[in-house]
Amino acid sequence: MSGKDFGASQIFLCLCVLVFLLSTGACGSQKANVLDKDGVVPVINKVVVMGFRAAMLQSQEARVIRNPLSGGVVMAESVPQDVVEGMTVTLFDKLVAEERYGLISPGQAQGVLSNIVASDINIGLDSLRILQEVGVTFRADAVLAGYIYRWRERAGGDYGVDSPASVAFDLCLIRPSDGRILWKDKFDKTQRSWSENLFDSGTFFGAGGKWMTAQKLAMLGLDRMLAQMPTGTKKRKGE
Repeated sequence: MSGKDFGASQIFLCLCVLVFLLSTGACGSQKANVLDKDGVVPVINKVVVMGFRAAMLQSQEARVIRNPLSGGVVMAESVPQDVVEGMTVTLFDKLVAEERYGLISPGQAQGVLSNIVASDINIGLDSLRILQEVGVTFRADAVLAGYIYRWRERAGGDYGVDSPASVAFDLCLIRPSDGRILWKDKFDKTQRSWSENLFDSGTFFGAGGKWMTAQKLAMLGLDRMLAQMPTGTKKRKGE
């Protein structure tokens, strides 16, 4: 083997090791606690799961909007309502399986929200205040809500696409008493091939080397986000 070939082999080996470490780190998320302004970990026992809303109605054109909860500016596209409902159900089911908090279901939350809107026609469905009122009604420690900004399905199959899946959504944990955001996270991803983006190998390996559907890409993001949510203090069964 020539010196040139040996050098190329060493570079390739180093790149492989680097990609492995990056992908391992991307999949090794740890559940995190958040600190209050006084450096205290807030108690989160009961959570109202409002779930997701579409940031844009299906009749509206894509444009830049401001998130009414976090204040962040983001590009949004119309998202089908069945996608929003499906993501909300999946979010709640995952939280139930983890037994991390005492939970108020999206159905229960929507019932209370409807009553609040009926009694106050000036309150907006997307306002922070209405989420606070829902949380206070249930005497909850936090309300979990988020928006879906983009949901593009792949055009193609598992091993070849004309255009890849692309999704964007976020979640916020909001304290009802003062509207403070205790935790927030966002997933904004368009799948790319390994050769196109070596530094996002976690998504590549998470897909098993295949081109994902929008649903599978969203599940990858949702799992990563939930792994970063505050742990809460609800006891598990048998403890």
